[in-house]
Amino acid sequence: MRYFFLLFLMAILPQFYLKAQDPIGLPQVSSYTSLDYKGGTQNWGIAQDRNGILYFANNEGLLTYNGAYWKIYPTPNKTIIRSVKIDTSGKIYIGGQDEIGYFLPNEYGILTYHSLKHLIPTKERQFADVWDIVFNGKEIYFRTVNKIIRFNGNKVDVYPTPIAWVYMGRIGNEVFAQEINIGLKVFKENKWDVICDDKRIKSGNVTAVLPYNGDTLLITTLNDGLFLLKGKELINKKTAEDKIFYNDRINGAIQINKDLYALGTTSSGLLIINHKGTLVRQFSYTEGLYNSNIRNILLDQHQNLWLGLDDGISFIAFNSAIKHIYPDRKRQVSSYASRIFDNKLYVGTSNGVFSAPLNTKQEDLSNSQSQFSEVVNTKGQTWGLAEINKQLLLANEDGTSVIDGNNVKQLYKGLGTWLFSPIAKGNNNVIAGTYTGLQYISFKDNEFSNSGTIAALNEPLRFMAIDEKLNCIWASHPYRGIFKIDLSPDKQKMIKATLLTKKDGLPLTLYNYIFKVKNRIVAATADGIYEYDSVNKKFKPSQFFRPIFKKLSIQYLTEDPDGNIWFVTTKKVGVVDFKKNRNSNFTIVEFPELTSKIVAGFENIYPYNDRNIFIGANKGLIHIDYRKYAANIFKPNVLLGQIRIVGKTDSVFFGGYFTGDRKAKHKLSFEYNSLHFEYASTLFEQKENIEFSYKLEGYDDDWSAWSSKSEKDYTNLAHGKYVFLVKARNNLGNESKSISYEFAIAPAWYRSNVAYVIYFLLFVYTLYLLIKVQEKDHKKQQDNLRQKHQLEIERNEQQITKLQKKQLEADVEFKNKELATTTMHLVQRGKLLSKIGDELLPLVQQTTSKDTANDLKKVIRLLNEAKKLDNDWEQFSIHFDHVHANFLSNLKEKYPNLSPSDLKLCAYLKLNLSSKEIAQLLNITPRAVEVSRYRLRKKLNLKPEVNLFDFLLNTSPKNT
Repeated sequence: MRYFFLLFLMAILPQFYLKAQDPIGLPQVSSYTSLDYKGGTQNWGIAQDRNGILYFANNEGLLTYNGAYWKIYPTPNKTIIRSVKIDTSGKIYIGGQDEIGYFLPNEYGILTYHSLKHLIPTKERQFADVWDIVFNGKEIYFRTVNKIIRFNGNKVDVYPTPIAWVYMGRIGNEVFAQEINIGLKVFKENKWDVICDDKRIKSGNVTAVLPYNGDTLLITTLNDGLFLLKGKELINKKTAEDKIFYNDRINGAIQINKDLYALGTTSSGLLIINHKGTLVRQFSYTEGLYNSNIRNILLDQHQNLWLGLDDGISFIAFNSAIKHIYPDRKRQVSSYASRIFDNKLYVGTSNGVFSAPLNTKQEDLSNSQSQFSEVVNTKGQTWGLAEINKQLLLANEDGTSVIDGNNVKQLYKGLGTWLFSPIAKGNNNVIAGTYTGLQYISFKDNEFSNSGTIAALNEPLRFMAIDEKLNCIWASHPYRGIFKIDLSPDKQKMIKATLLTKKDGLPLTLYNYIFKVKNRIVAATADGIYEYDSVNKKFKPSQFFRPIFKKLSIQYLTEDPDGNIWFVTTKKVGVVDFKKNRNSNFTIVEFPELTSKIVAGFENIYPYNDRNIFIGANKGLIHIDYRKYAANIFKPNVLLGQIRIVGKTDSVFFGGYFTGDRKAKHKLSFEYNSLHFEYASTLFEQKENIEFSYKLEGYDDDWSAWSSKSEKDYTNLAHGKYVFLVKARNNLGNESKSISYEFAIAPAWYRSNVAYVIYFLLFVYTLYLLIKVQEKDHKKQQDNLRQKHQLEIERNEQQITKLQKKQLEADVEFKNKELATTTMHLVQRGKLLSKIGDELLPLVQQTTSKDTANDLKKVIRLLNEAKKLDNDWEQFSIHFDHVHANFLSNLKEKYPNLSPSDLKLCAYLKLNLSSKEIAQLLNITPRAVEVSRYRLRKKLNLKPEVNLFDFLLNTSPKNT
């Protein structure tokens, strides 16, 4: 009985021990919540296409991720998607609630859903959730709880069950399914054959069937643990984790490689077991998962793991070359020093030293399954660890100690110590840089002992290097300068200490750090690497390092066993690789994923070998497998994401999913000439390292500068043909092939061919109109000239007429004057004759002679006759009519009842003669003249208000 008990202990105790042993290196774990991807909380299935894009069966639809952008595509009935699978043609098949079908990009690269439900026989179209999708050649299987639907070309077969189908999967060319109370079946010759009807399977719930060894299969169950199926024999596979498997359930499992399997549980997270069933690694909430209930697992193209969680999505960079080591996982303290000694990894933190045994048989020591324990009596701030003379020295805030296993022996107290440096080859003694100067530590009889102070400078000397050529110690304080401490020949005393500052060739007095690399004493400054010129006694730029670092500000330098130089600059870590040659004898490799994760001001890099580089971090310790990292197993790729029209609603012009030919060529109208391009890379484990460069042929002359930005906007593009190209590169300088998208922007309507035809016609018409206008203008000018000429002629004629009129008026006036003179002459003659008659008349009366009286009477009679003669009148009338345009003749013609006396009166009135003058001319009395005027008015039919003179004066032949 005791024997069996001992065997039991021997069997079970190591398993419990191993259960607690995880690899000390934890790969990067990233989690995404529903707030990140803007979808439902639960993710039931995961698939990846040949371009690397991930697809998640999400509560709110098909969720996609291309490394930079999340997109969600709901089904038409807004159903929960429970499963997703991608075939070789690129069709993305999904199974949801009462829905099956596939997504396929249309000609614009936008995923479009195509339902297959209508192909199912009518009586079988009602079903619940589709939990599994399996491809086998050209056959597609969809599993619901109560039926399996098989599509084989145009043929659809339905396999119902009276109870439930609970699992379906494929291994090789065989499709497996479990039917409750029946057992595990395989599909052969168009029917389901039972291959295992063991009661443990019949009553259990299979969650995965995986390859194991030859024809032996590994079966995981929901709450009954693991089984092996060899032929038809079911073997219970006992493991140390059975308690977890029974209590926390296995939702699903995948095979990672020939030796490892990943099992997703309901509450214990992800369990990685080996071929023997031993727990190798566990990922749960503690390790960074957002939720420990694993619904689905995917091993992606780069052998990393994606987990669909009950709440969120997690990514585990399982194949990454960078891992994190947490000596104290509960507090995740900062690490300031690390050292491998006596097959243990020692890590100096802000709260003591921790150690963990290593499996030195492994090349990557971070995979050592071990646990850290605290080294006793090391509480407090640790500054340095150094292996000297096959012993491990500890520098901390309390002084210096020697670590022996899990114990320490203190050499001195009170003098906080920064670092150690052996004095020289063949000299086993050590110099320590302390808070107040330098301390001498002797080594004798395989033991260290404190030999006192060398240099009491009362300055903290954090950086130190021993110069054997000049027999001095170079030490620096970042805020004081660089000390040159000359030593005595036995190197146990300080002879002189000289402080070198800006006046001694350093670019600045501040920020100078002393290191010994490539067997050179160098000063890392804000202006690059400097070396001391002992002849001129000044610092000057290093001829060796200046071509490498140029003027880069360096805070830390160390050399690895292969001669590569690791450095830190402004919170960034890099290495100068002298073996990874490209175009020069060195290559600088930076590690963007470590930026701002190291302890600023207290940087520490411990390059044990090219598979194990340890770097102090703000949280824990970072481990880099540099050989694997530099090998760059997976080169970056680049994907073109959505192309949207800027400023437009529902403006997705290209959805980011190429059809089979991976070519796209579309034409946009001119109003859509502002575009937003998105691009990404599915090298998920190096997401922080990826940079992009783009070029728009037809617009850009050269490729853009490299940038981590994954989008670009172009606005107000002119019409024409364009090709957008984008490529990616990682921090190792490896570039992806460029991907292109060709498109054209149609000219604006006013620049189209039709518009140009219209423009031509308008031009012709305009030319025609122009000619017509010119002709019209010419004609108008001719008309104007003609009119001007006519006007000139008329003006001249008017002038002539005016002159003639003036001449006529002058003639009329002259003749009027003559008439007036003649008339006055007649008046005077009449007066004279009347006067002579009046004078002769008395003489007749007075004379006594009869003869004389008769003669006088005869003379008087002659005078009277002379007064009555009309000869003068006739001459006057002729002359008057000539002057006044036949005034009298026309007047007589118009008024025929006018007597000669009336005409005379009219003529005299027109000459504006007075009534007295008229009376004399007519040989009548003035009263008779008035009577004659009255009679004349009647004959002329003048109204009383019309003045007779004005009438005659204004009357012309035309008016009369």
